Amino acid sequence: MYIVEVLNAFKEEKEGDESITPYANFLYALKSPEVRRQYPKLLKIFVDTIKFELDKDLEERAYLLFQHALSIKKWLENQIIRFVEHQKQRVERKEIAAGTLKNYVKVIKLFCQMNEIDNLVLWKKIKIGMPKVREQADDRAPTLDEIKKLTEYPDMRVKSIVYTMISSGIRIGAFEYLKWKHIIPIEREGKIVAAKIIVYAGEPEQYFSFITPEAYNSLKEWINYRASYGERINGNSWLMRDIWQKTHQRYSHRIGLAAEPEQLKSTAIKNMISSMWQVVGVRNQLGNGQKRHEFKGVHGFRKFFETHCQLVMNHNNIRMLMAHSLGESGNYHRPTETQLLEDYLKAVDLLTVNEEYRLSKKINELQEKNEEKDYVIKGKLHEKDEQINQLIKKQEKFEQLIHSLIESGQLKPQSPNYMG
Repeated sequence: MYIVEVLNAFKEEKEGDESITPYANFLYALKSPEVRRQYPKLLKIFVDTIKFELDKDLEERAYLLFQHALSIKKWLENQIIRFVEHQKQRVERKEIAAGTLKNYVKVIKLFCQMNEIDNLVLWKKIKIGMPKVREQADDRAPTLDEIKKLTEYPDMRVKSIVYTMISSGIRIGAFEYLKWKHIIPIEREGKIVAAKIIVYAGEPEQYFSFITPEAYNSLKEWINYRASYGERINGNSWLMRDIWQKTHQRYSHRIGLAAEPEQLKSTAIKNMISSMWQVVGVRNQLGNGQKRHEFKGVHGFRKFFETHCQLVMNHNNIRMLMAHSLGESGNYHRPTETQLLEDYLKAVDLLTVNEEYRLSKKINELQEKNEEKDYVIKGKLHEKDEQINQLIKKQEKFEQLIHSLIESGQLKPQSPNYMG
């Protein structure tokens, strides 16, 4: 009866014009798109352990949690301790990392703070029982050879997604906002050297990074492919979309289903890439006792970007392109977009997967060097020709002077000064 009464009160409050539910308060605190995507899921994991009214939505159950916390002394603190203890056992079994548990508690605390019930929990007590978090994760970035195998999968989207992520360092959640107009090619002397990518466009967390020519050309090929099947491409076209039926099953001609695109959500992209690792034979299903793969299916691309950029780029520049906080350095390290691009261009080869791109770039560089050498040689030869021509002209003038002196009688042929 108590829960029914609380839920009835929740419905009455929600119908009020000025009411804000505890869950709405919680959502208000979530700023970045990725946080808005992840934090509700983490809160639900905690609420699920309480196990009341599992058939209700998260907003209603969060209201029940809030009311229980106010009504029963120490109830909330006990629930959190019970939750942490259960998750610690999972950490010991290596089902989750200690850092994951820390994030769970962080989300619970945020919910309490936004609803002014954090004073009901002794957080120092909670912290004492938390396992120590490893400073560095023990997973690695995927290797270049592993990534090559993944990009050989025939779905054009896989290659475009992978090239974009490893060359920009963006999170998977960024695809929720990416449109074709957010990819801006950068040309120098008629050649695309990189492309600017606007991440979380229109959001307070908006920032930019860069992608390689390889990634840009792959995206452009994907966009052109969609256009060839009838999709009306413009700046607002989603960068990633669903696959459509390409030919009529009976008459084998192209059909226009591509004209009705549906955005491919980040969760779908994550699931697709994760399954493709197995399809191409890079990763197998986890066996008995195994909890993690050597590298993360999608986040590993971000680690690949950071690892390879660190070989040639300024550390703070890398953090800026990954939207990491610079801390105190942010007050002093403020490079221009051009300076960031110049630093990024040093890493383009390291972030390029296809060997043909690297070879073609080297060939172009050698051709440019040869052209420069040819230009210098031609310039020097031209300079020598000019010097010879000047000497010839001087000799001709000298001979003309001698002849004119002889004809005027000022110089006789027998004279020792006669040169003819």
